[in-house]
Amino acid sequence: MSRNPIEQQVVRVEELQPGCTKKFILNWNGQPVEGFVVNYRGSFYAYLNRCCHIPMPMDWFENEFLSEDGRFIICATHGATYDPATGECVAGPCPGEYLERLSVQVVDGNIIVACPAAKAS
Repeated sequence: MSRNPIEQQVVRVEELQPGCTKKFILNWNGQPVEGFVVNYRGSFYAYLNRCCHIPMPMDWFENEFLSEDGRFIICATHGATYDPATGECVAGPCPGEYLERLSVQVVDGNIIVACPAAKAS
């Protein structure tokens, strides 16, 4: 049995320009989890802030996830490099693995992110 996904407004569309990211906290299975949303070439994608290589936060500085040229999400710890549109690791210590993707919707100019439904234990 599963619950409905936990949804949360994380930012207004006009506040997240292309090449920018925004961190947020969601309650998932009763635990706070950190995620981030990225505006990559005008589309929005959201992931848990956990590297596939070692599950630790990836940002270089607060809300800084992208390479200087804005083409990749890069983990600050070991340099795992991810495609922002798919979350796939394309270089570094965990190629072929994927960041944990979160559902993103735009509703009335708001970016809404949802955790997957919780699984019964």
